[in-house]
Amino acid sequence: MVNKPVEPLDEGDLPLVHALQIGPRLPWTVLGEVLDQHPTSLAARWRRLEDSGSAWITAHPLGHPDQMALSFHDVRCRPGHRRAVAAAIGRIPEVFSVEECHRDRDFMLTVITPDPAQLTDVVYPQLEDIPELSGYESTFCTRLHRTAADWELDALDPGQRRDLRAAVGPPPVPAAHADPQLPSLGPIARILGRNGRASAAQVAAASGLHPATARRRLQRVLNSGILSFRCDVSHRAAGYPVMCQWFARLPAADHNAAAAELARLGALRICASTTGRSNFMFMTWHRSATDIMAMERRASEKLPRLEIRETVIISNIPKRAGWHLDTDGRRQEDFVEVGHHWL
Repeated sequence: MVNKPVEPLDEGDLPLVHALQIGPRLPWTVLGEVLDQHPTSLAARWRRLEDSGSAWITAHPLGHPDQMALSFHDVRCRPGHRRAVAAAIGRIPEVFSVEECHRDRDFMLTVITPDPAQLTDVVYPQLEDIPELSGYESTFCTRLHRTAADWELDALDPGQRRDLRAAVGPPPVPAAHADPQLPSLGPIARILGRNGRASAAQVAAASGLHPATARRRLQRVLNSGILSFRCDVSHRAAGYPVMCQWFARLPAADHNAAAAELARLGALRICASTTGRSNFMFMTWHRSATDIMAMERRASEKLPRLEIRETVIISNIPKRAGWHLDTDGRRQEDFVEVGHHWL
């Protein structure tokens, strides 16, 4: 799979991926009705996309803000050791994503921990144990405005989007306090991390649970709001070979409106308020490098108080949401559970 050239998503793939971005666990019958396709044909098309690594569905913990800490880290390594450092960092469970770049840092990490103490006690020692890693700097997310789970392809008409969202219904609201039965749900969450569309029968087979118990616990996980489900896609297969991240300063009162405006301007993958020298960061995907300047121009026109401090091109994403990716952004077989061991 790694050595094959990436195949762009075709006209049949794009609507399916967009539909699964809206409803990652919607039944094939519902998807077939909205997309006017036979459910069996859609399921077969999805298996092909999964097998090629071009698209996949995963789930990761989404706790109450008081139950988790999201942080970003700039990592530097010794010359000639990028591959070794990327591999070592990718094995750390708390590291959600690893992005490779070529300016003042070699990698940008997104890390999720239950609290800041675990970052200090668990993550930093693992980073410091990597011999070729020469330094790192950290900032903390104070508000997460948009994530990759919010981004969608533009492959469905408004009526189809409306019908799919109606079928999905309102999202479950995470509880303000941890569910005392979470330890019993942890194995289910880990299975969904590898396959976000896993059925009760698949959960029973993978976990050894009685089918009725697996069905009950799976439904409890789905209703709890402890997991975020997302349909991910290879950036090259989707037609977005250029990835760019901006670091900026912006008055705190403008952050919410700025995030909403940026979401209308392009393929916004993440947008967050942060601590540090800059207090606002966002990352987008682009069709070509010329789109970067156009994005900056439109952002400055719509957000006159946005002061862009740095523009960073992302050359590679070795790890995203626990999955190791090839240089085209296709999912590989290696998966490191991100946060599921908390449950």
